Amino acid sequence: MTVPVRSADQGRADIAEAIQRETGIDEAMIERLVRGFYARVREDALIGPVFAARITDWEPHLQQMFAFWSSVALMTGRYNGQPMRKHLPLPVDARHFDRWLALFETTAREVCPPKAADHFIERAQRIAESLELGIANGQGVLLRKGERFRRAET
Repeated sequence: MTVPVRSADQGRADIAEAIQRETGIDEAMIERLVRGFYARVREDALIGPVFAARITDWEPHLQQMFAFWSSVALMTGRYNGQPMRKHLPLPVDARHFDRWLALFETTAREVCPPKAADHFIERAQRIAESLELGIANGQGVLLRKGERFRRAET
């Protein structure tokens, strides 16, 4: 009996196809979600300035975020960056992550069908939690389960 050998690329493609069938997510939906979300981010009084201080040309950032969310939502492997390293120096804490999640959830619920929105939101929550824990740790703060990171007011 011969067992077919599948490449990693084929395995990822199969996973992406299964997720697409289950949720309806495709690259066009990812682009609509990312563009809609970052339009809100740029207008937001809390997190908008954090982005504005670092991003002057939005299109390259958006392209990177399309690849990131494709990798996160569809397991495509399109993104090869290091999100933690990029977020560690940012002046953000739990308030920023809560706002990021609120904007993301609102956008996902408006742009995506329910199954797709749930899929994106669940992953966004995990990402936010991971980044918040990493940033806290980078500031010498070890969070216990359920604790949130708050920067000292300056």
